[in-house]
Amino acid sequence: MTAPNGHARAGAAASANGTEADKLPNVLQTFDQSHRFGAAEINRYAAELEIPFDPRLIEWRVTNSNRDKSRGQVIPYADQRAYTDRLNALFTPAGWTRRYNIHTSANFERSKDQRIVAKILVNCELAIFGLGSHSATGEAWADDDNAGTSAEAQAFKRACSCFGLGRYLYYFTGVWVDLDERKRPTNVPQLFGWATPQGWREGLRPKNSVQANSNGSNGQPSATRSQSESLTAEIEAMAESLGRGLYRGILRDLARVWNPREIQDVSVQQKVLEYMRAAERGLRRLEAALDETGPETLVAVLKTFGLNSLERVDTLEMLKRVVLEVEGSRQKSQI
Repeated sequence: MTAPNGHARAGAAASANGTEADKLPNVLQTFDQSHRFGAAEINRYAAELEIPFDPRLIEWRVTNSNRDKSRGQVIPYADQRAYTDRLNALFTPAGWTRRYNIHTSANFERSKDQRIVAKILVNCELAIFGLGSHSATGEAWADDDNAGTSAEAQAFKRACSCFGLGRYLYYFTGVWVDLDERKRPTNVPQLFGWATPQGWREGLRPKNSVQANSNGSNGQPSATRSQSESLTAEIEAMAESLGRGLYRGILRDLARVWNPREIQDVSVQQKVLEYMRAAERGLRRLEAALDETGPETLVAVLKTFGLNSLERVDTLEMLKRVVLEVEGSRQKSQI
């Protein structure tokens, strides 16, 4: 059978799985769609998928910076080839496949010029024969030259995390480091012990992680887990309508995280979602008012608050003030 995925590199089995090639579990030779692993095999492969990548495969991305760009907050990530190498090492290239669907959606990019920019949405369905399938969506602004590649990689990695592959990276919240003149880290943090293959195999785990017990439960009542997963999905769905500023601002202020999957408390999830829904309603009110006053009113109002774009509005309180000012301008124009 021709391999459906062709990104394996020489020696990839060892580096992708964080161990020597001759210590890998036995690789299955043949698969078919009707085959289903037994419970023992599922647990064994799930455990192998969860093992962190070799530190040599980890790169660091700047996600936030101070005003003068001298320091930035970095988080670790792995290239999608590390993900495909792990899958190839465990299941062979013939043991898994993926399918992409691409869509576009017109959205307001709340930037200085208030341009309407299409957003590329890529859905990836990842199937591992014998384990099952999961799907996830990635997104990127269409005016980015690498939008398709970025959205595809994001969707694929998110689908992999549903199987446990790369999920440990979600526990990182960012570390501040010095940046050079090109806004690159001058040094990178040292990985925690639990973020290395050796540490993970020795039983080290992230402080806030909840470990699975022998019957497959993660230690929470199934109803609570289901509610938490549902809330997380709803929160993630708000990112597109709120925009980067408000979305990240609410997560930062209420939950002290950048990624909603890091929120462990259901009550905090509920509060975050409540605030995000309120922000969404505020944005709708703002759009309705601007339909009557024109976008120049927003520019003037933002200027009074020392802001140059709506993207800089990152709290619900500030949004309320902006909305009230714009609505007040509308009422004055009608007198």
